[in-house]
Amino acid sequence: MIEGHGDDSYRFGHRIKLNFSSNIYSHADLSGLYVYLSERMEVIGSYPEPEAYSLESALAKLHHIDKENVLVTNGATEAIYLIAHAYQGMHAQVLQPTFREYADACVMNGCQLEALNQLPSEREHYRLDDEARMLWLCNPNNPTGNLLDKRLLEELVKANPQVLFVIDQSYEDFVLQPVFSASEALNFDNLLLLHSLTKRYCVPGLRLGYVTGAPHLMHQLRTHKMPWSVNALAIEAGHYLLANDIQGIPPVDAYLGEAQRLRDNLNGIGALQVWDTTTHFMLVQLRYGKASALKNWLAAEHGILIRDASNFDALDSRFFRVAAQDPDENDQLVKAIEEWMIL
Repeated sequence: MIEGHGDDSYRFGHRIKLNFSSNIYSHADLSGLYVYLSERMEVIGSYPEPEAYSLESALAKLHHIDKENVLVTNGATEAIYLIAHAYQGMHAQVLQPTFREYADACVMNGCQLEALNQLPSEREHYRLDDEARMLWLCNPNNPTGNLLDKRLLEELVKANPQVLFVIDQSYEDFVLQPVFSASEALNFDNLLLLHSLTKRYCVPGLRLGYVTGAPHLMHQLRTHKMPWSVNALAIEAGHYLLANDIQGIPPVDAYLGEAQRLRDNLNGIGALQVWDTTTHFMLVQLRYGKASALKNWLAAEHGILIRDASNFDALDSRFFRVAAQDPDENDQLVKAIEEWMIL
């Protein structure tokens, strides 16, 4: 794991008032969850389920699949490292730029790593390199916010049966276009989907994710998974969130509309280039200056935190990422960046 992820507010003490640095909506109403967990604190006096069986059953019911097709993990990050460990030593490809943990997990587990700049097209019959045995994709992608067409992904998976496709759909609840459903993933023998309750319900401190896939793939992961990785309070929280269908984020169409307004206003500054995005976060490139300098100035002068994106592979020191929040907060961000630009 590298330093420099989003939400590193701990580095700034209590100065941060507005957090745009992680792809989490900051205003979810979790008051009911707080009360529920406070009444369930006795569970910390016993070991949790060795594997989160009960939560896996609840998720299987939600997706209308068998529980053997679901594996709950300590956030999507545990799933990433677990998959790399279960298939260690394979020739792995990662489409860049993207979340760094895919590459880090592969390197840690002795995989031969290759960066891809683009995927094969129909003209190339969607065929990956002959030596490829694993491909990591983030969809929608972090940090760019772009979304790969579902039909393209279906063709890729079918055309490369020798390749294990790992598609991280942590932000699947933040797009309007179709992505793979958990049940659709079961139509393929070489596809694993990563899902994030952390993102859906805005609970990054709880660390809740899960994997869905065909039974033989899930069996391979379970044989390598350490026991008790998901703590008892996280399991309780997962049950509460699913049972009560907590709405962690605003209605997606309205939220994405506000994200587009933020993107337009950032572009209006004139010294920025904001990449197109299909979701609530966006990648921004400075035409001059360094993202690290802007980040530190915003934190010191305005209590605003952004994500310095220069440590993503294929990006440089001019890139940062922000996730849309409430309109007033988004306006404060734009105004503060305008102020920095004229210093």
